[in-house]
Order: sequence, then C-alpha cells, then structure tokens
Amino acid sequence: MSLERAVRAKLAGKRDPEQEKEALEWIEAVLGKKFPAGEEYEDILRDGQVLCEVMNKLLPGAIKKINTSGGDFKLMENINNFQKAMKDYGVPDLDVFQTVDLYNKKDIAQVTTTLFALGRTTYNHPEWPGPWLGPRPAEEHKRNFTEEQLKAGQTIIGLQAGQNKGASQAGQNMGAGRKIIIGK
Repeated sequence: MSLERAVRAKLAGKRDPEQEKEALEWIEAVLGKKFPAGEEYEDILRDGQVLCEVMNKLLPGAIKKINTSGGDFKLMENINNFQKAMKDYGVPDLDVFQTVDLYNKKDIAQVTTTLFALGRTTYNHPEWPGPWLGPRPAEEHKRNFTEEQLKAGQTIIGLQAGQNKGASQAGQNMGAGRKIIIGK
C-alpha cells in the first residue's frame, strides 16, 4: 500500500496548479462559457464532453457524436474520440495522454501537457482566430552560406575528431586495475 501512496504522491507533485488554471481559462475562452467555481479541474474534464466540445470549436465537425450519458465505456469513448481528433489536427502522438490518465485520474499533469500541446498546435492553423495556449512554436530559420564559408568550415578539426590540443586519455584509470598473479 505504501508503494501506491508513493507513486500517487510523485504524480501529484508533477501537477502545476498555475498551468491547470491557465489551461482551464483557455478552454473557457474557446467555448465561451464559464465553469462552476469550486469544481475540480480533473472532474470538469473527466467524461471527455468538454474536450470534445473544444475540439469541435477548433475543427468543426471533428467529433460527430458526443456521449452525454451511459456507462464508463461510453464516456471513455469521448476521450478516445478527442485523442483521435487531436492527432488529426496535428498534435504529435507523443504529446497525447492515455485515456486512463484522465478517466481514472492517474496522471492529470500529462493531461495538462496535452492541452498545452493542443494550444500550441492552434498557432499552425491560420483559420483559427484565437485564443491560443502556450508559447508560439519556433519557425524554420533557413541559413544561406556562401561556398567560401562552407570551404572554410571544412578546414577546422572539431573536438570530436580526436584532437584537443595535445590532450589524451593516457594515465587515466577507470576503476580498479586487473591483477594477474602467475603461479598460484
């Protein structure tokens, strides 16, 4: 039982209330509605309905049916539909949380990270007028070098090439030396 408590404490330590608040404010701005005060962040998102509504605002028609009632399976289907729609929208697969992270409240910090990834992806869609969440992703900065600059770079020996102004590994010992005793 103590291992389970230790794991829960570690996961709870990863949570950032400021980021959760910022993510919730972004969701409210996207949907144009406020959530009741005092309701827990993870409880608002748990059944996936709010997440599906957000995805349909960002990409109209992305999720055809949002389950509002039914058993656990139906509500977890909302989360799965949200995840699929996010991937279609351009969020990298590595940034997407697992269904149990939210539905069973296993790793709420990962859910927040995913929402920030979705918020960053909105910058890549010029049809979305805003609001955005998180920093703008970096854009490509192409560099053009002249032939002279490229040739000058070929004459330099990098430190990875094995030369470092006479430095070597001679005389270094890694751990205990091997002793061979003959005749015993």
